[in-house]
Amino acid sequence: MKTKILLDTDIGTDIDDAVCLAYLLANPECDLLGITTATGEAEKRAMIASAICRHSGRDIPIYPGSDNPMLIKQNQLIAHQAQVLHRWDHKRSFPRGEAIEFLRYTIRKNPGEVVLLTIGPLTNIGLLFLVDPEIPSLLKGLVSMCGYFFGKIPDQDILEWNAIGDYHASSVVYRSDISMHRSIGLDVTHNVSMSECQFKRTFKHESFDPVHDFSRVWFDNFYEHTTFHDPLASAVIFDDELCCFERGDIEIDMRYKKTMGMTRFRKKINGRHEAAYEVDSNRFFEHFCTTINNQ
Repeated sequence: MKTKILLDTDIGTDIDDAVCLAYLLANPECDLLGITTATGEAEKRAMIASAICRHSGRDIPIYPGSDNPMLIKQNQLIAHQAQVLHRWDHKRSFPRGEAIEFLRYTIRKNPGEVVLLTIGPLTNIGLLFLVDPEIPSLLKGLVSMCGYFFGKIPDQDILEWNAIGDYHASSVVYRSDISMHRSIGLDVTHNVSMSECQFKRTFKHESFDPVHDFSRVWFDNFYEHTTFHDPLASAVIFDDELCCFERGDIEIDMRYKKTMGMTRFRKKINGRHEAAYEVDSNRFFEHFCTTINNQ
């Protein structure tokens, strides 16, 4: 039986969101029910998602979500990869103001069956949980690329982008009771990276063509490598042995200005959360590349 997935993403800045979406579309075990987008230029981000879906021959419901965090200012204003959208067929108009209701309706229609995958700041999900407090209990699970838990990266800032991008929303989400809530943090995802040359050589399937095009914006303007933060978060849904997890409670720091949004993990046998602390990098890349190239 396929796993029902709802994807919430800030696709259009870091290329790993587009890579994640391509993986979900290629995975025969994934039933992608819909996509919502978040952060600045949410509608352009929806267009980028649409281009990847259409090139794969898939008609996936896509809803632009909130352009701005609940209370703080938006620090991710531009969907940079939209500059190459003109080269790809994509949907140009989307329902506005309906993303939260779409998530709410879909989860209620499939109680206990949907895994909510979040790979961006948590604005849409925080709003969803506030609008309908019963939603967390209706999920099969919540899997997030979010946080920094075990301090394994030398000189790494303790603040992680998705957690701090809307820390009020993050606090709402991490205080909610969900049967399975897994977080794959920066301290684990940094172990799965590729150089630009490796990236171009590895993925040959034609469904990946728009991702390669969007990736040029990333490689030319930001970094000469890509880290598979979001693809790893998605892959653990389908291969439970990619990461090792520690159970405990995760709290979003809301007390001090300099650490707002910091993810604090406390080990606890019966805790509400699971945080990844280790990844089998070889197993991940074998799983991921096989899924993309053998579709």
